[in-house]
Amino acid sequence: MNINNILVVSPMFIELKALIEKEKLHNNFRFKSEEEMLQNDIGWADALVTFNLKSDYDYSHVKWVHSLGAGVDRFLFQKDWNEEVLLTRTICSFGQRIAEYCLSYILKDLQFHEEFRVLKQQKNWLPKTPKLLNKQKVIIYGTGEIGQTTARILSGLGMEVYGVSLSGRAKEDFKEVLTVDSHLSHLKEMNYIINTLPLTEQTASFFNEPIFKQLSNAGFINVGRGASISEEALLKAIDDNHVSFAVLDVFPQEPLPKDNPLWNHPRVYVTPHISAVTTPEEGVVCFLETLKNLEENKPLPNKVDCKRGY
Repeated sequence: MNINNILVVSPMFIELKALIEKEKLHNNFRFKSEEEMLQNDIGWADALVTFNLKSDYDYSHVKWVHSLGAGVDRFLFQKDWNEEVLLTRTICSFGQRIAEYCLSYILKDLQFHEEFRVLKQQKNWLPKTPKLLNKQKVIIYGTGEIGQTTARILSGLGMEVYGVSLSGRAKEDFKEVLTVDSHLSHLKEMNYIINTLPLTEQTASFFNEPIFKQLSNAGFINVGRGASISEEALLKAIDDNHVSFAVLDVFPQEPLPKDNPLWNHPRVYVTPHISAVTTPEEGVVCFLETLKNLEENKPLPNKVDCKRGY
């Protein structure tokens, strides 16, 4: 593919510009914030590097779109995509970052951080024995790169890790990979649930009352997409002790509205979509590698299957 003009649109366009210009590439670049981007910029570009598309612009001239994030639902979910346009995504340390994010909240739970914080405030010396990781079972929804890395790290610490995918195909570091048709029967024995699923037609509102009812006081961590869960069903599951606590990093609307009841629930932890942040350095490395592979007609491991949505 012949790529001459590349438009980079991002809140961190200044940092990206400084890093890319060091490479002395033959391509022509324009660097813009989302607010500064105009239709004539898109008309000039052969390729667009960005986090999302503005719905009121015409992108038909662009040959290649590269997502600066791992998720591509902002490009594909409930939208018509021109299959002649190549879509790639960023692959970097997301799996490692998400695994450490999840592990931090699992350890917080097993080590009784909240209980000991309250006891300290009460000046109450009340010993309680922490639980061990190697006695815990976790099920990870999504067995792609992020799910696999999370499984490798958690299983390496002794946890019994299960996975859920559409195919149910066995993968390394999972004790067993279940299909979406067979996972329910395993949920009662799980201590922790981790969602890393992309947002597609099949995963929208996937975590709802029928799933939460199968849990037995389990911790729920969502690092996939906010629209994959029913917030109302989740809050009911917490109040009914099907879910012991919830850690939520992603939401259907971001920033999370101030009147959302998730903010005030004592057993819900809210973080502002930081479990897998694209740094300028990592974003540029993946973009440059993709550009090189594209220009040399090499395989693209980060090519998105637009029909599947990931």
